[in-house]
Amino acid sequence: MSGQPQDRYTLIGGNASPYSLKMRAHMHYRRLPYDWVLRSEENDHLLEGLRPVLVPVLKFPEDGSLHLDSTRLIYMLEERHSDDRSVIPGNPAHAFLAHLVEDMADEWVTKMMFHYRWAYEADIHYAARWIADDRSPNASDEEREKFAEFFTERQIGRMPLVGCTAENAPIIESGFHHILALLHADVGQYKYLFGTRPSIADLGLYGQLRTLSIDPTPMSIMREEAQRAESWLRQLDDASGIEGDWYGVGDLPPMTKGMITYCAEIYLPFLAANATAIERGEETFTADLDGKSYSQGVFRYQVKCLGELKARYKALPEEARSVVDDLIGEAGINILS
Repeated sequence: MSGQPQDRYTLIGGNASPYSLKMRAHMHYRRLPYDWVLRSEENDHLLEGLRPVLVPVLKFPEDGSLHLDSTRLIYMLEERHSDDRSVIPGNPAHAFLAHLVEDMADEWVTKMMFHYRWAYEADIHYAARWIADDRSPNASDEEREKFAEFFTERQIGRMPLVGCTAENAPIIESGFHHILALLHADVGQYKYLFGTRPSIADLGLYGQLRTLSIDPTPMSIMREEAQRAESWLRQLDDASGIEGDWYGVGDLPPMTKGMITYCAEIYLPFLAANATAIERGEETFTADLDGKSYSQGVFRYQVKCLGELKARYKALPEEARSVVDDLIGEAGINILS
């Protein structure tokens, strides 16, 4: 890394934030020097002037500038540290597919995290007080309970906005079971989605699933159905000792192909339905996902996600696009073209 920043980064985040855990695992694997700062009331001043105030926040060592968005941060760090520990597969087709899976984790698997956390009483009680403890570690019991109640009410109120409704619960929960089954069948300490080393796709899934592995209800599901996947998540928390290679074209394991199929059949149609509704000026949309009806309010950020996926797909060399087309199928091709 000659000629590149050698001082320590500062990563400001939350232990209950899947995107913070994703970035922390990325920093570990990339062996990047950093200090972890748990965001709390006492250090809110570190984010003064930042808009929006979301975690994780990465502070650059050379100028103290603050940067947001875990996906964007990973690509920024890829440019700043161009060594052999990249999390972007070398093959263009696999690089696109890894981005697709990571995007799906950030925008769709996060619904699983949000659903389980705020739909079940044990999870509500645990998460609200966990977050309260991190936010105000010196609070009195009375203050802790007051914040937990406030935060619970706010988060439950947001559930319809992100599609975490009782009507959508079967689709969300079946997706969680499906992803666990795919990973449980194939993962290992030295086996990842696109190689014997972690990719951006693994990190995206890690952030959401690691949080799910801590909250009571999804934790019990994971330990009953997919303990190997839970072990893989623990190991991926710090993969700084992992050395590995990328799989060649045609060598992707079944779990990866299954994850790509899930993206093509569930995630891409979800993005397309949202974008179409916004184009029409509608406030809500309904999509047929896996034979079930899924409805929620429109979300403008996810139009940006679809636009970036389309741009990346269009920029692929013809040979790489052919590889992608074979894996995502006709429905996926139609959405991305």
